Amino acid sequence: MAIVNNTLVMESTTINLLLATAQPETMGLQDFYRKYALLHGYFSIVVCLFGFVANIFNIVVLTRPNMITPTNVILTWLAVADMFTMLDYFPFALHFYIFKDSDLTFLETRGYGWMCYLLFHANFSVLCHSVAIWLTIALATFRFMCIWFPTWGPQYCTVRRAKHVIGIIIGSVIILCIPNCIINSWTTVGKNETNIMEGAYVHVDKMNKMIQAIIFKILPCFALACLTILLVTAMHRAYKKRMRLRNQGRNEESDRHGEHNRTTGMLLAVVVLFLLTEMPQGILTIMSLVQDYYFINVYMPLGDVLDIMALCNNAINFVLYSTMSKQFRDTFVSQFCCCCPKKRPGWMRMKIIKSKTEQNGNFVTTHSQV
Repeated sequence: MAIVNNTLVMESTTINLLLATAQPETMGLQDFYRKYALLHGYFSIVVCLFGFVANIFNIVVLTRPNMITPTNVILTWLAVADMFTMLDYFPFALHFYIFKDSDLTFLETRGYGWMCYLLFHANFSVLCHSVAIWLTIALATFRFMCIWFPTWGPQYCTVRRAKHVIGIIIGSVIILCIPNCIINSWTTVGKNETNIMEGAYVHVDKMNKMIQAIIFKILPCFALACLTILLVTAMHRAYKKRMRLRNQGRNEESDRHGEHNRTTGMLLAVVVLFLLTEMPQGILTIMSLVQDYYFINVYMPLGDVLDIMALCNNAINFVLYSTMSKQFRDTFVSQFCCCCPKKRPGWMRMKIIKSKTEQNGNFVTTHSQV
């Protein structure tokens, strides 16, 4: 949206006009957009509520002293970015979808305060989502280096360097989002300055589109795809090494490698889900750069679907951590389930006792549980 002649005007109100003039071959998408928009708000608030609570759990668990590792530091800030995304999207879904006036179309409002909030949402959501994307890339890079270069990788991928990378990502994304903030709050203050302002607007708008398309969409998708392949290859190499260790009878080292592989598998799942979420947006962004037709007739009608996919991706990490990491589960239980008895009444803790018996002059070791 933009401020023109001191009047706040939402650019989003033109969406329905553009959809009304859509090409006949994409009318199915326009009908889908209008029908899904009726449900999008309800789906969004459910996902946001779950995701907000889940990411708070993630932050609390991942910041415990026994959980401090370079990858967990990155996962913590990824949870922070996802939490703020949920916190920002919740009132947006409530007002512009569920509680909107019946005589207004979606994304339209009469309240000046809500118009200002929509302006904030247009900038803040891009900032949080872009930070989350590049944190995921940093996460995959750190894990790949630790697996592919087991000798010097852990020496370089330290907690301190992870914090530095996080600071660089957040600072860089803030700077790169400045053109987006300018475009979303554009003002024209005088009739004589119209041509100059329009010329400047065109240049800033082109810069913003290039940044959004290349740095926040195309490049991350390419990087995530490459890192996914590299992580799968690294896991395969680690699995073969684990099997060699087991065949050599070095079971303790084999189990240690197995734990590393499970951690890598969990992080790989996080990266793949991000890739599946961002790839459709990246493809549509490339198509929209080639021809405006795709942006108006394809990208915009699918905008709500892309939003709910991103929200689900932001909320699902807690489920991944809980199901794929025993250390995360144990830490979560110790922090949030303190009232649960460690020993259930009527149950006895079992332990294995080794004993030796003599049979025909030979000692035989037996195991029993008590």
